[in-house]
Amino acid sequence: PSSVLTLKMRMITFFVVGLTVHVIFFLSIFDIYFTSPLVHGMTPQATPLPPPASRLVLVVADGLRADSLYTLLPNGSSRAPYLRSVIEERGTWGVSHTHVPTESRPGHVALIAGFYEDVSAVAKGWKENPVDFDSVFNESRHTWCWGSPDILPMFAKGASGDHVYTHTYPAEEEDFASTDASRLDSWVFTQVKSFFQSAKSNSSLRASLLEDENVFFLHLLGIDTNGHAHRPMSQEYLDNIGLVDTGVAELVSIVEDFFGYDGRTSYVFTSDHGMTNWGSHGAGHPSETLTPLVVWGAGVHTAHKVTEPQSYNDGYLQDWKLAHLRRVDVNQADIAPLMASLIGVPIPVNSVGVLPLLYLNNSDQFKAESMYTNAIQVLEQFKMKMIQKKETTLSFLFTPYQLLTESKQAEFIRQARILIQLEKYEDAISLCQSLISHALEGLVYYHTYDRFFLGCSVVLGFVGWTSYVVLVILKTHASLNRHPGFLKQIPSHILGRLCVCVTVVITVFLLIQRSPVTYYIYCLLPVPVWYSVLKESGTLTDLIRSAPSLPLWKCFGYFMLVAFGIELLVVSFFHRAMLTVGLAVLSLWPFLSGLFGKAKFRSLSWFLGCLCLAAFPLMPVVGREPNIYLVTCAGLLTLFTSACYLWSSQQRTPLHLSDRQQFVTQMLHVAVCAYVPSLTHSSLQQKQGLPLLNQIISWSTLASSMLVPLLSSTRLFHRLLSIFLSLTATYLLLSTGSEAFFPSVLSWLMFVWINIEQEAMLSQGVSGRQELSTIDFSANIDIAKIRQLKLDDIRRSYFFVFFIITAFFGTGNIASINSFDPASVYCFLTVFNPFIMGGLMMWKVIIPFIIVMCTFETIQVATQLSSRSLFLIVLVISDLMALHFFFLVQDYGSWLDIGTR
Repeated sequence: PSSVLTLKMRMITFFVVGLTVHVIFFLSIFDIYFTSPLVHGMTPQATPLPPPASRLVLVVADGLRADSLYTLLPNGSSRAPYLRSVIEERGTWGVSHTHVPTESRPGHVALIAGFYEDVSAVAKGWKENPVDFDSVFNESRHTWCWGSPDILPMFAKGASGDHVYTHTYPAEEEDFASTDASRLDSWVFTQVKSFFQSAKSNSSLRASLLEDENVFFLHLLGIDTNGHAHRPMSQEYLDNIGLVDTGVAELVSIVEDFFGYDGRTSYVFTSDHGMTNWGSHGAGHPSETLTPLVVWGAGVHTAHKVTEPQSYNDGYLQDWKLAHLRRVDVNQADIAPLMASLIGVPIPVNSVGVLPLLYLNNSDQFKAESMYTNAIQVLEQFKMKMIQKKETTLSFLFTPYQLLTESKQAEFIRQARILIQLEKYEDAISLCQSLISHALEGLVYYHTYDRFFLGCSVVLGFVGWTSYVVLVILKTHASLNRHPGFLKQIPSHILGRLCVCVTVVITVFLLIQRSPVTYYIYCLLPVPVWYSVLKESGTLTDLIRSAPSLPLWKCFGYFMLVAFGIELLVVSFFHRAMLTVGLAVLSLWPFLSGLFGKAKFRSLSWFLGCLCLAAFPLMPVVGREPNIYLVTCAGLLTLFTSACYLWSSQQRTPLHLSDRQQFVTQMLHVAVCAYVPSLTHSSLQQKQGLPLLNQIISWSTLASSMLVPLLSSTRLFHRLLSIFLSLTATYLLLSTGSEAFFPSVLSWLMFVWINIEQEAMLSQGVSGRQELSTIDFSANIDIAKIRQLKLDDIRRSYFFVFFIITAFFGTGNIASINSFDPASVYCFLTVFNPFIMGGLMMWKVIIPFIIVMCTFETIQVATQLSSRSLFLIVLVISDLMALHFFFLVQDYGSWLDIGTR
């Protein structure tokens, strides 16, 4: 009993230490790659000259694509005639290039605050500010906002003082199943009209409106909602553009009338992101990143006609019939300094935007001073970042950014001021643009300054951990010859003293540098880990001594295959087709291993199952048109497969009455769930909303899917079938097309895998094969039973990791959650809720995981293998992959690049 207790305590300790190492490794990725780039403490910078406008009206049409606005109708007219007339007569236009992820929150932060939110902000909140940042609204005297409750509150919360006023409709209005989402935009325009009407009789409000440095912000969500619900090519989406155009025309008339046509109002019309043809956004496709920008009014250039070809090679000028008008493209963050310059407020201190001068209709002096202000504002961030890094680095180790040392900064500023005083405005503008470019590069340099140092510390610790796990496997699960006299181990007291000395040196070094607490964790973690490795050096000695008696060529061949397999899995995260290649290779396993001669039917089933599953990674993850008939067919396939499983089981072991009743009930439930998506989508197409009964069935299915399998028999086959039926029912409700077949095909292959592993054990001379329907897992698991490790266990563990990755990338992944089609969750809800919708999509991705994990546990029970040894091998394979990915992490680009190519 005491030895068993000691063994359990060791396992618990090992698990806790391993979990800690992995949590630290995971969190280090965010500390190294995804820390917030924002710095604080800068002085706001404003242009000293009087601004051209007293107020600014910002209209953001959420989800509006550039081509949807600019493209003419077949008859030559525009679906947005008012904005078209502005482009052709009295404004400047262009394309605003957004950054990924093309979501509403990051898009609005770029527009209004002038910087691109990093990934660390996305996980911390939707409606609140995860990090404090400055914005044009914050710098204004007053800002009035109308629109969505998902966007407006974050700018009001981030404002200093109480001068940002928000007017939002209830969140329940954002319903994808509504008859017409354009009413959201009608609500905004009506509210604005009422606001100006009431201001005529409200003297205090009128006085506030007549002050300068005011901003009016209209957030129009109707286009985005209609795009998600009906696609951007639908009549609903296109008609909504016409409604917005009419609303903008009326808005301009109301504003100009209120202010007596004083010519002191600037207007900016743009979008936060576009939308794909299949109604999603979040990635980097041109339909998502190209948004319209139309600016007119006070201080803005009127339409500038050109006769020469413009320097744009994308063909859009010809498609949009706008080649005769100057096009001025900008990065989305450039709009913030443009708005600040027009009304004379300081540029947001965290802005990385560059003022687009071609939009300004002002003197060269004003342009030069504005660009100088922009340069100083960006340089202030650079200087603050440099000071912070200098304070936490020993002077002899600090390496400044060479293109912008302190002396070069001073020289840049001095030259710029001289050029402005000499009225060489063009040269001053050019110099300031160069300074901004260097400062932005310098910001990245200091932001990633410690990346290499931290990366090396974390990798050293993780390599040590992986080495320790390998030594534990060799020590406890491999039959090595023990030679205590050969090569003495390092004495533990010397090893302990050495580790203490290293710990003290690292701690003192970090204390002198005033490093953050997390740096201590990353730098000190390798010390105890490598201490444990060196303590087990005797195991390595035993391995070397045992080498002559081992089948070296067989071992070498196995490890080469596993190494190749791991590389294939790593590549599959970037090119899903590699999973198809892997499945094609795995399909040949029974023929190459000699199992085909002993189990022909099972071998052929394995071959066909692998090939059927291999088709799924070749299918597109996003961009599929919904095909609800396929979901119904998948439900029928599930019922057919379940009936076959039950029939084959009945031939060997009769079912108890209670089991038979439960399976029949579950199969009827699957039949209902196969039909619910069809009814739901039919109702939504007829604009009758989500039927309440369907919603009740969907949510009750989701809740019961975790409980019903627990009521089934503890015999392996019965429990597995119950889990499969419960999870498939939920999966069908979350499906919109061919992916609904995935659980059935995967389960078929998993069932064959369990049977063929039993045959593999028989071929190795292990005790007789038991039927799955007779094994009671509650009585058969023996935790203390540990057999010696075999090379074949490495193959089993690799299969498990391979199938887990296939389950993840088979039909859905992180990209499909980020850029998902809301149609997948219409059976559950249609009112926009990012957390519930994201949670449902995550559950859809996890369902195939559960099927594979249950299968692996079944293999362990059915073949009486050591679950601990298999777990350790899986851990080593996973850790080797994790090390690969640690060096492949990028803090730029599209989430859609993960597993979709």
